[in-house]
Amino acid sequence: MNKPVERSVNKEVDSIQQRLTSYACDLNYNGLSPEAIHATKVRVIDTLGALIGGFFGEPCRIARNLAAQMPNPDGATVIGTRMKTTPDMAAFVNATTARYVEMNDAYHRPGVFAGHPSDVLTPVLAAAEHAQAGGREFIVAVALAYEVHLRIADTVHIPGFDYTNFVGLGTAVAAGKLLGLSRDQLSHCVSMAVVPNNALLQSRTGHLSMFKAVAAGQAGRAGVFAALLARAGMEGPHLPFEGKAGWCSYVSRKPFSLDIMGGNGTSFRVQETLIKPRASCGTTQSSILAAEKVALRGNIKDVKQVTVEVYKEAMERCATGEQHWNPDSRETADHSIPYVVAATLMDGTVTPRQFNDAQIWNPELRALMQKIEVIENEEFTNAYERLPVEHCTRVTVVTGGGQPLVGETGGGNDDVAAQMSDAQIEEKFRGLGEDFLGAKRVKTVLDRLWHLEDFENVAEIPPAFVLG
Repeated sequence: MNKPVERSVNKEVDSIQQRLTSYACDLNYNGLSPEAIHATKVRVIDTLGALIGGFFGEPCRIARNLAAQMPNPDGATVIGTRMKTTPDMAAFVNATTARYVEMNDAYHRPGVFAGHPSDVLTPVLAAAEHAQAGGREFIVAVALAYEVHLRIADTVHIPGFDYTNFVGLGTAVAAGKLLGLSRDQLSHCVSMAVVPNNALLQSRTGHLSMFKAVAAGQAGRAGVFAALLARAGMEGPHLPFEGKAGWCSYVSRKPFSLDIMGGNGTSFRVQETLIKPRASCGTTQSSILAAEKVALRGNIKDVKQVTVEVYKEAMERCATGEQHWNPDSRETADHSIPYVVAATLMDGTVTPRQFNDAQIWNPELRALMQKIEVIENEEFTNAYERLPVEHCTRVTVVTGGGQPLVGETGGGNDDVAAQMSDAQIEEKFRGLGEDFLGAKRVKTVLDRLWHLEDFENVAEIPPAFVLG
């Protein structure tokens, strides 16, 4: 007599997949420290400010037009409008828009390439709105997405691949939690974020296109879509990290574990990201701040030479290659130390306005760029490659007559990574938002977001940002 086929099969367990699933399911609001809760609210405010500042960018307009073809009244809002689209498409548009103006946060630890962890934030908000989640649930999800993104970035180096791979995974875990996935479903969600979505670093190499910002939206969309698939019953590939052809073999190229995660006395990584004071790439920030101290504000004709001393990574990423002396797009210009230093010397600082086409092709600015030399200062490199990280930079301007002008920044309260006060966070938000929302609305929005934990439903947030 034939025996019935046994339907249950003992499968290997992917320990990383299991760790992420368990951590996400177990994390709750009471498990967050007061410092982590406050840091999360700061980054919500900061990222939404960056979104408003970038709303009218060309890739953002293109993304909105595409979303308009996919209406979904039960989905999530394209922030800045009254339009609702599918949750994953809202994640795509909003993350692209928040990333565009180069004002969202950054992260650096020696040897770590983690990019802009706040790329997770608006996709997580799209999932939270769709799920009708409250403020506390949203705060937990954002802190969770940051934790997943940054703990993996701290642990592995993925040469040739973009940091947005961490964005997609962090978003997926947080979105899955918000959508109420079971442990099994969340495990599948992790797999469907990891296996199909591995972005290449080419989007951030050489002359840059508008896809530099769009890469964040693509990753956010992939993370939310993985959660939606899992909720619908889709199963992901087995052993996404540790399988024979998994992420550890071909992306991280080594096995790893996530032994330390935030909670139970361990601080959360959301507390450690750098809030950028200027509208430019993170590794150009210190060059701008140093140049501001010797800004000539239009009086540049007498400049003979400008020397910028920076740490090695800044020189390699933002001052090596023809494109940094000949930027042909906003995306390349805001990653160019020669460009941002020239713009700062001319205009006194760098805001989104310094990256319009008229300024990018300004012949006076171009001529000034050719007088700029960027060199590595080994002391600055050493300061950048230890903890606490210091972003030291020196700008020396030599004119036709008189003593050289020297501006320096880095270390202590003068460092670009110095923690901003709540008042400074508000000032930055007002600078990005008041032209579009008006001072009264900005004040109302700020007052509400500082009390995000009291929101019964985060669907209240998008209507406060409608433009026009």
